[in-house]
Amino acid sequence: MIALGVSSPSSASSVHHALASLGISPQLHSWRASSFRGIRLETGVRAATPLSYRGGASGGRMVVNMAKREEEMKEIRAKTAEEINEEVIDLKGELLMLRLQKSARNEFKSSEFGRMRKRIARMLTVKREREIEEGINKRLSRKLDRKWKKSIVVRPPPSLRKKQEEQKAAEAEKSS
Repeated sequence: MIALGVSSPSSASSVHHALASLGISPQLHSWRASSFRGIRLETGVRAATPLSYRGGASGGRMVVNMAKREEEMKEIRAKTAEEINEEVIDLKGELLMLRLQKSARNEFKSSEFGRMRKRIARMLTVKREREIEEGINKRLSRKLDRKWKKSIVVRPPPSLRKKQEEQKAAEAEKSS
């Protein structure tokens, strides 16, 4: 919708007739005292359309991200409890390595923090869903969780293990 305002009342009818001859139906606004001389065009508020009807990149990205998330949840649900526990430990180690990189002001991807935390949360959610299916209440679940955390053997995360193996391989090549 286009709203039309004219600065002087005498020119209002002539402008109205000129726009009508073009097939445009203007809505005349109330006259305000202004230093502006001429025609003032104001556009109305565009009606909001649902996200699914909008074109552009953002609507498509949401659909792709949801599909990836559902795929990831299927992948996590296919794992055993031990595999989930191992991966949670590895991801927490990777998260620690990212924090160390950040504190040392090394280059790192800041988006990895959220991605890893969300992946850990999804895994723990699946773990808790399985406990609920087994009939384990919240109190016992917390007790088992504390027991599990105490039993964790500290080990370097996969990325650090890979770097250590590469260093050992480089040293072996130098010595031979």
